[in-house]
Amino acid sequence: MQKIKIILSTFFVFMMIAGCQTIKEKTNAIVEKENTKLSKYISKPASVLQMDLGKPDEDFKNAKGNFEFIYNTKKYGIPCERRFEINSDSIVIGFVSNGCF
Repeated sequence: MQKIKIILSTFFVFMMIAGCQTIKEKTNAIVEKENTKLSKYISKPASVLQMDLGKPDEDFKNAKGNFEFIYNTKKYGIPCERRFEINSDSIVIGFVSNGCF
């Protein structure tokens, strides 16, 4: 009886670890897809960004003196924020994506 408990416990722990690894792989794939999608705007004019994504929900000048465009959406009730940094020549120089999939 003790051997069966040990075998079942080992099997249960193994399945939990395997399940967590699968979730991590799927999450990494989604993040990579999002980064690939948004990185196409790097070194492009801000007008191209606005043509594709529309008018930003927020825009302001950051501490570096660059503009930041923020796009907020929700999918399945989960908020998604995409933040783009625009230099003084109106060129996209960076982005950050949080909660987007």
